[in-house]
Amino acid sequence: MADDKLEIINPPNALKQKVGIGGAGAVDLEALERAEQVIAGMTDSYLEWVVEDLKKIEQAYLALASARGDKKEEVKAVFQISHDIKGQGGSFGYDLMTAIGNELCRLIEKADKVGASEIAAIKLHIDALKLVITEDLKGNGGKEGEQMLSGLQKVCDKLLV
Repeated sequence: MADDKLEIINPPNALKQKVGIGGAGAVDLEALERAEQVIAGMTDSYLEWVVEDLKKIEQAYLALASARGDKKEEVKAVFQISHDIKGQGGSFGYDLMTAIGNELCRLIEKADKVGASEIAAIKLHIDALKLVITEDLKGNGGKEGEQMLSGLQKVCDKLLV
C-alpha cells in the first residue's frame, strides 16, 4: 500500500451528540457531586458490609476445603462473594479490594480443576482481602499493596499455565 493513497477518516463524535449540555437528559454536575458525597459518607457502612462479606467468604472457603467430589457449588459460593467484594471496593476507596477480588474471580473462572493447589491459592486471596481491611490499605495500598497483588498474580499465573 502506497503512502500517497492514505486517507484519514475522522468519525463523528456520536457520544457528544447524545449527551446534552443543560436541559433534559444532560449530566447534572450538582447531582453527581451529591451522589459522590453520599458514597463518601457510606464508607463506614462499607467497612461493616465487607467484614460480613469476609466472614461469608471464609465460611464458603471452609466448605470448599472440606468438600468432596466436583466442588462446583462450593466454588460458586466463593466466586459469588468475591465478585461482590470486587464490585464494591473501588466505590469506597478500597481499590486493592477490587483488584484482589478480580484476581480471585479470574482464578476461579480459568481453573480447569479445583485441587489442593487451587484451594490454597483461593485461601491466599481471602487472607489478602482480610489484610487489606485489617491494615486499612486504602486506594491501591501503596508499595505494600502492589507487592501483594503482584504476588497473587504470580501464584495465579503459575497455576493457570
